[in-house]
Amino acid sequence: MAAPRERIVLAVLLAPATLILGVFFLLPLLIVALFSVLMPGLYGGVEWAFYHWNYGRIFGWADGLMEIFEPIYLQILLRSLGFATLTVLLCLILCYPVAFWMSRLPERWRLLFLFLVTLPFFSSLIVRLYAWLLILRPSGLLNQGLLALGVVDAPLDILYTPAAVVLGMVYIMVPFMFLPLFAAVDNLDRSLVEASFDLGATRAQTFRKVILPQTLPGIVAGSVIVFIPSVGNFIVPDILGGAKGLMMGNLIEQQFLSARNWPFGSALAMVVMSVVLMVLLTMVARSRRVRG
Repeated sequence: MAAPRERIVLAVLLAPATLILGVFFLLPLLIVALFSVLMPGLYGGVEWAFYHWNYGRIFGWADGLMEIFEPIYLQILLRSLGFATLTVLLCLILCYPVAFWMSRLPERWRLLFLFLVTLPFFSSLIVRLYAWLLILRPSGLLNQGLLALGVVDAPLDILYTPAAVVLGMVYIMVPFMFLPLFAAVDNLDRSLVEASFDLGATRAQTFRKVILPQTLPGIVAGSVIVFIPSVGNFIVPDILGGAKGLMMGNLIEQQFLSARNWPFGSALAMVVMSVVLMVLLTMVARSRRVRG
């Protein structure tokens, strides 16, 4: 009798979230998927006719008349995946040792540093990115400091480069990587680490056999949280990257707002979502294999 009642209570509690996800996530996703196989209208919008050439422009089976295959779209996709992967790796390298260091601090100091990690959320993302614009420009603070110290003879050309895009995304995504990592490290069973050393294991063996499996859920969670928004990011490339840092998010935005080619923009969006889904499934499968 208790089990059916618990299921009813659980269904009632999950109903609002399920309804919201269905209306504001699944329904728009189905609309985008539908638009991706429709014909673009002459002056914007769509015409209700099946049109697979939208994907042909990306993957190479365009008809050559109305639609032309351009390899630049695949290049931008690969660039976006590369930027996102590099962002994940740099965030992990920065956050993993700091998470161990913070986990050993007294409680009051940990709370203080956790507050500092989340402090950027209290200001606008656009304001913070424009601050980086002032720092990285040729007459900005970074170049002025390097010139004053005699490190460089001429200002570095950092702004509107891929390096500026990756730097901006790492700056934004560090808190999203750090918080799940810190939670995993803070729950690490230190007695297992001590037992490993007592049994004669080296530091490398202890890390590989004891520490890494216990903190792997935090690594996977942080990587997923960072990777997904990084692939489709368009604000950072738009402000810091210029033409050299164009990513899929910028391309999709241009197709919807400037070119008014909604079907092709929808096809690009579906390709990005499919690639991200495949990457995530691969990461989850590998993490389960490592933990197993």
